[in-house]
Amino acid sequence: MRIDELLLNAEEPTFSFEFFPPKSEAGEANLAAALTELHALAPAFVSVTYGAGGSTRDRTVEIVSELKRRYGLEAMAHVTCVNATVGELRLTLDVMRGAGVENVLALRGDPPRGQGRWTKTDGGLEYSRELIEFLQTDYPFAIGAAAFPETHIHATSPEDDLRFLKAKVDAGASFLITQMFFDNAYYFDFVARAREIGIDVPIIPGVMPILSAAGIKRMAELSAAKLPSRLEMELAVRLDDDEAVAELGVSYATLQCVELLERGAPGIHFITLNRSSATRAILSALRVARPWDRVKSPL
Repeated sequence: MRIDELLLNAEEPTFSFEFFPPKSEAGEANLAAALTELHALAPAFVSVTYGAGGSTRDRTVEIVSELKRRYGLEAMAHVTCVNATVGELRLTLDVMRGAGVENVLALRGDPPRGQGRWTKTDGGLEYSRELIEFLQTDYPFAIGAAAFPETHIHATSPEDDLRFLKAKVDAGASFLITQMFFDNAYYFDFVARAREIGIDVPIIPGVMPILSAAGIKRMAELSAAKLPSRLEMELAVRLDDDEAVAELGVSYATLQCVELLERGAPGIHFITLNRSSATRAILSALRVARPWDRVKSPL
């Protein structure tokens, strides 16, 4: 089913999971275990990322196809412009369409490792808007795009970032998934500003439970996501205890999700890091508490 139709017809918030293609046998085992355990939670859809620089393109397609075939999950593939000509993109998309994939998340993508600046591939596309236009013209997919509550790291200003986002929606993106954030104020302010300029598609918040202090510091630096000072302080006193950090991460992400859903977010997209326990705990608690029953007006 197309995700835009799923969101339009949903009577309650949707919950979805993001996975990444593993690079080792141990990683394969982690992903298999996570899929087995999270499949039982009946997500509305799941997504599979590309590796840095488009390095796992074929594996992404393989996993997305398997998720549909083996698990019966509605699966969405991330697609980027990195290291691909239009012809190569077409080959990948044709395979997806042949496997019954109906949804893609269209991204420009990050530069390959070791390359500081984004450079367009000869014969390829430069912007995610161009990718969306290409998809909209030649393929039947529902198209999602990325949104950045704290502003994209390469944007010249928050206002320009929103204008680029509006261009992606006007080109055919029918839903948006945000980058991770740890202060909900950024999300609420971002949605309000997006609505003001006419962006009217669902904006699903991306939430990542913190699993380790070192890991979250590295990922926050890469994405420029800011950690609230009180959260940083609590992480600091647990610095050498990953179990305690993960417990804090689950508690903090649960509180985040409760507030997001109470104030009308259309769902939560969990960035799972191919682990199941944190996401399983958070989603189970949310389904017991049902904060969406207290929504006054959807965002």
